Amino acid sequence: MSSSNSAVILLSGGLDSLVSLGLVRDEYDEMLALTFNYGQKSFNNESEASEKICNYYGLKREVITLDWLKKITNTALVGDKEIPANIEDYTKSMKAVWVPNRNGLFLNIAACYADSYGYRDIIIGANKEEAVTFSDNTEEFIHRICSEFEYSTLVKPNVRVPLIKYDKLQTVKVALEHKMPLDMVWSCYNSGEKHCGRCESCIRLKNALSGCGDTDFINRIF
Repeated sequence: MSSSNSAVILLSGGLDSLVSLGLVRDEYDEMLALTFNYGQKSFNNESEASEKICNYYGLKREVITLDWLKKITNTALVGDKEIPANIEDYTKSMKAVWVPNRNGLFLNIAACYADSYGYRDIIIGANKEEAVTFSDNTEEFIHRICSEFEYSTLVKPNVRVPLIKYDKLQTVKVALEHKMPLDMVWSCYNSGEKHCGRCESCIRLKNALSGCGDTDFINRIF
């Protein structure tokens, strides 16, 4: 059994998971990071990023492969479809990259670990900005899944969402203020040596960095 002061964190290696971790790390004696491979184009970059972040913060990590989710996912993050580029209508982009019940599935898997090993909390990087178009980033979704765990687990873990009131600009400001290792993140839907700079996730990050005046970092990662 884990310490009573322990948590599981969903760690993709992106901006939101990094900053969520950085905000809560000192509150726990023990944390386990879960990184998911569901066939997404960016997995190798995400996995490398999450491993670096775990080493930086001293976390254990498990990579969970979901081959069956890849088979039933018919969106641009998985497979041969091109990821939308430079789309200003985030609703259209959301529909193009939606993965079936992704956050619900990930949180339920994390709840399995919590129930088995006694982790008190589950951390997820859902945020206010993406909640506008991604329903599984909303406060209502988090409240409802917490209610589910009251019945589906014995330990009844709490789901914590450190960024639920934050947009991307505020998130980047927090990262800079606390000197979090932004150089380690991978927030692009594509794979490659650098972030593509054209997908929705890149555009959100680039806008936030621009709002902070961090042109040097923009030039390094894009």
